[in-house]
Amino acid sequence: MFHLSWQKSSFSGADGADNCLELARGADGLRHVRESDDPGTTLTSDATRLRAFLLAAKAGEFDHLI
Repeated sequence: MFHLSWQKSSFSGADGADNCLELARGADGLRHVRESDDPGTTLTSDATRLRAFLLAAKAGEFDHLI
């Protein structure tokens, strides 16, 4: 596997806590998402599907699950 350069979400706190979302773009064009407190577990998707998921989450389409 190739090296990924992870970026912390701009919504993450600056206090250094391990409770933030990190994103990376792979050399293969896929997008990778992980939680900083569990960096060994990642979600991998193509950009189109990840964008659709994020737009749905912002629109509240998954709110009934909590």
